[in-house]
Amino acid sequence: MLSFPKTMRHSAHTRNRTRREQGSTLVIVLWIAVGLVSLTLYFAQTMLSEARASDHRVQGLAAEQAIEGGVRYALAVLAGRLTNGIIPDPSSYECESVALESASLAEQDSARFWFIGRDTNSAAAQFVAFGLVDEGAKLNLNSARSNELYYLTDWDVEVTEAILDWRGTNGPGTSLSWYGMQTPSYECKQAPFETVDELRLVLGLTSEVLQGEDMNRNGVLDPDETDVNRDGAADAGLLDLVTIYTREPNTYSNGIARVNIRSMGSGAQEFSQLLQDNIGSARATIILQQLGLGGGQGGQGGQGATGFTSPLQLFRRGGFTVEEFAAIEDKITVVEGDYIEGRLNINTASERVLSCLPGLIDSPDLVQLLVDYRVKSPDGLTSLGWLVEALGQNNESVLAELEQRDILTTQSYQFTADIAATGAYGRGYRRVKFVLDTATGVPRVVYRQDLTGLGWALGKETRDELNRSKTGNGSIASK
Repeated sequence: MLSFPKTMRHSAHTRNRTRREQGSTLVIVLWIAVGLVSLTLYFAQTMLSEARASDHRVQGLAAEQAIEGGVRYALAVLAGRLTNGIIPDPSSYECESVALESASLAEQDSARFWFIGRDTNSAAAQFVAFGLVDEGAKLNLNSARSNELYYLTDWDVEVTEAILDWRGTNGPGTSLSWYGMQTPSYECKQAPFETVDELRLVLGLTSEVLQGEDMNRNGVLDPDETDVNRDGAADAGLLDLVTIYTREPNTYSNGIARVNIRSMGSGAQEFSQLLQDNIGSARATIILQQLGLGGGQGGQGGQGATGFTSPLQLFRRGGFTVEEFAAIEDKITVVEGDYIEGRLNINTASERVLSCLPGLIDSPDLVQLLVDYRVKSPDGLTSLGWLVEALGQNNESVLAELEQRDILTTQSYQFTADIAATGAYGRGYRRVKFVLDTATGVPRVVYRQDLTGLGWALGKETRDELNRSKTGNGSIASK
């Protein structure tokens, strides 16, 4: 048998142990290396996440500043109109993807804002409209009558009564005990609404009633919204159908009181002079005779001698043309005081709101007739006279109902700037709604509400354009 010296055996054992120790060391080193790499990747990922979060915070701040710039721009647009009360044409100002550009930035690196608007001539808008929203197109929550609210709430008697209770129309009301049983309890206000969002406190006003099918309140049916009645439209809730801000100055632009046509006995001479100054002496004489005012000195009885309940009634009985009445419509009134409250702008009201008016309730064909007329003759909507032309002689009873109250106008002095904004590449989305009032002659913000929590409201098309700008496959054109 072959035998090795003891020294050699010891040397071999030592070498084997050394190899094992070296192998163990290598494994330990590899584990340490793996751990260090893992820590490096972890911290790198954390730093990347922090960088992204920081970028979103920065872009969110940029979007907030874009919104502040947007509301200042909206105020400037309203202040720059030649005539207060005229609705600015969206094509006359920038309202979509307005970039806050800098010479050092590429276009897609700029923050930008949009004015989310409404197409009130379309019952089923497919795309988000852009522009300032006319508050005059909404029913005034404080002056609307019960039957108008009843129709607007889809014939819900309990909700209608609760709204009337809240604003104090019904006196103590029947729903007062409900408020005391809430946690925490509160009282029914029994006073006029100060904001539309007070509706959230009223008995029976659920999110479905308040927001309808349009949960993000942008005027279109988005993919994540449910078309409950399957009519292809984003049916609006009460929050987008009513307002509390509508009022018109009861003066000329120079501050002098309008001519009051409610009582024509002592004011007939002033009214006569108004007609002569604005439509000429010949036509003024004919109209005064038509009204039974005998050249402005009183008249021999009849409606003209006692006055008129509304400008629409004056138009119908005086035989004005639409253009003639446009020259005096903003110079006459049937109320006293500094402001005319709660009128509805017949030029911009949606089908849903028009359907609440006296004579038009449950008359979808007539409502559609008015909307069609607005679309076909946009330049002819200069005075209430177009309403008479559109309805024609076959709807005398409807016009007779409409003229009994001073509820219609063709002017607006309050607007909503619903401003959505993003930072660079569409990041940092923010949205804030402003209500702007121009009734005093100087545009000012009277209400502000953050709507960012309602989610994306600019539509799929805008999102796709922003995504293309991120990848370099395209960019949003600056308006």
